[in-house]
Parts: sequence; structure tokens; C-alpha cells
Amino acid sequence: MDRLILLLARGGGLGLVPKAPGTVGTLGGYPLTLLLLVPGSFWLYLTGCILLVPFSAWICGEAERILDCEDPGEVVLDEIIAVPICYLGVFGLMAFQGEGIPDLSSLFDYKLWWAWALTGFALFRFFDIWKPGPIDKAQSFQDGWGVTMDDVLAGLLTSIILAGVYSGLQ
Repeated sequence: MDRLILLLARGGGLGLVPKAPGTVGTLGGYPLTLLLLVPGSFWLYLTGCILLVPFSAWICGEAERILDCEDPGEVVLDEIIAVPICYLGVFGLMAFQGEGIPDLSSLFDYKLWWAWALTGFALFRFFDIWKPGPIDKAQSFQDGWGVTMDDVLAGLLTSIILAGVYSGLQ
């Protein structure tokens, strides 16, 4: 069971890269985001994001115990599950403005989809590294919650900014 937990916590091996494992692990969040878009439902997307938070906290907490290390750099599941959170605001606005969120088949039809992906990635990494205000304080939570919640908060801050830009462009 420990091997499975470490496999998940390390993002299938993304966390084992020698340089910048958090940045590489963040890239693993994009396939997860695409998976959550498959149904084309904002509510299912939101539900997936919510359910992944306690799952990540548990896996990351177990990985800390197994590795006997607090917030090990090789644990990147927290970054992975935070990436879909970065786009909650934009997808929420799309859903509530009546256009609906993209599903997997239509996502790449959106103008400048790559710019949204790149901007979300850059903002998330910036906030995850800088850890302003409550993001830094969240790291003190126990049992894997500190590992996960700083990334969740960085994702939510990214989401707010992206939603503001999306709204401003409408």
C-alpha cells in the first residue's frame, strides 16, 4: 500500500525529477483538468475539485509519514490537484453566463486557450512559490492538510485573477 501511496503522491514519478519537481508536478495537473472537463458539466468539475482536496490531504499526509519528512519536495499531488482549481472561476463564469464550460472536444476551439493555460500555470507557480498571506499560514495545518491547502489557496487566488480577466474581456 505504501508504494501506491508514494506513486500517487509523486504524481506517477513527476515529483522525482531532480530540478523543480513542483513545477514539473504542476504540469501533471493539466491532464487532470482535461479529465474533469470530459462531461462538460461545471457541477461535476466543481465536485471533482472538491473531492480531490481531502484525497490529496490524506495521500500527502501518508507520504509524509512514509518518507518521515515534512512536506517533501517529491510530493506533487498537491500541485496536481490545484491546477483544476485555477480555472474554476473562468468555468463558473462560462456556466452561469449561459455558454457552458467546454468539454474535451471543444476546449481547443476556444480562442487563445493556450494563453489561458500558460497564464494559469505562471500565476499558480508564482503564488505557490511566493506564498503570500494566508497561503503561507496554511502550511502549518497538520496531517497532509498543510501540504495540500497552500496549493489549494494558490489555485483559488489564481482562479480569482483569471475570472477577473475573463470577466473584463467580456
